[in-house]
Amino acid sequence: MRTPAGRATRAAELIDDRTPFVSATVVRAQCPTSARPGDSAIVFADGSIEGFVGGQCAEGSVRLAAVPLLESGTSLLLRILPEGADDFPESDGSLTVVNPCLSGGALEIFLEPRLPAPGLAIVGNSPIAHALELFAQSLGFGVQRSAEVPDVAGHIAVVISSHGRNEVEAIRAALGAGVGFIGLVASSARGEAVLSELDLSTEERAAIRTPVGLDIGARTAEEIALSILADLVRSVRIDGLAPPAVESATAPESAVDPVCGMTVMVRADTAHASLNGVDYWFCNPGCRSRFLEEAQVGS
Repeated sequence: MRTPAGRATRAAELIDDRTPFVSATVVRAQCPTSARPGDSAIVFADGSIEGFVGGQCAEGSVRLAAVPLLESGTSLLLRILPEGADDFPESDGSLTVVNPCLSGGALEIFLEPRLPAPGLAIVGNSPIAHALELFAQSLGFGVQRSAEVPDVAGHIAVVISSHGRNEVEAIRAALGAGVGFIGLVASSARGEAVLSELDLSTEERAAIRTPVGLDIGARTAEEIALSILADLVRSVRIDGLAPPAVESATAPESAVDPVCGMTVMVRADTAHASLNGVDYWFCNPGCRSRFLEEAQVGS
């Protein structure tokens, strides 16, 4: 089991790799329970989990609540109560589930999705490209700058400031990846000349901005970079620009435990039984054993 410092290092690695995950942290634990405040785990899109936030049943509730947050992007306070416990008042940003298999006690676990920063690919080694890289990082973009044409899948924007190098190739790559903001740093005349080399549909042409940037009377490289980022931020905040969808891990299916009634995530490590050609899944091996025992008695 990783230490808190080890999980922090692991989380930093995942952020650097642009891997989405949910951070789960126990903020309240009422005895008897095996978890303690400060215990934490990382939950991935496929429902796999690293770390410790309670026993099998509590962990199952965390998996089910955490995975949808990777799509919504919102945080959640998960309250896990044993059967018969006093209800918590419902409030925005919280979810209460009753876990009949808990031996007692209650848990409150804060779930925070950690999604990759919106990706900005910058093509070129010009002063404007360097200024863009510096400013964009401070605005929270995940910046990738290269003189060559990078892999732009999943990026929210591509800006090309390469003084004629790899411009057509970069535009084609961005269009192929479905990027909605493609900026070419060039004069109006040269920009149109570059675009004339491409056989563009109306939709594709609408994604390309040249000259790119809001008109703020910019003259220096830094001012031009500022105008480009202002254009990009406006597109995100006002026009609703979002990164193109990329293939991600398929969220696992769920099933209802026939013994305790809990909803469980169907994974390779979920307790499972097949009876008369019907598959059943359970929150823990105890429910599975009880189910099979009762089935044998009833046969």
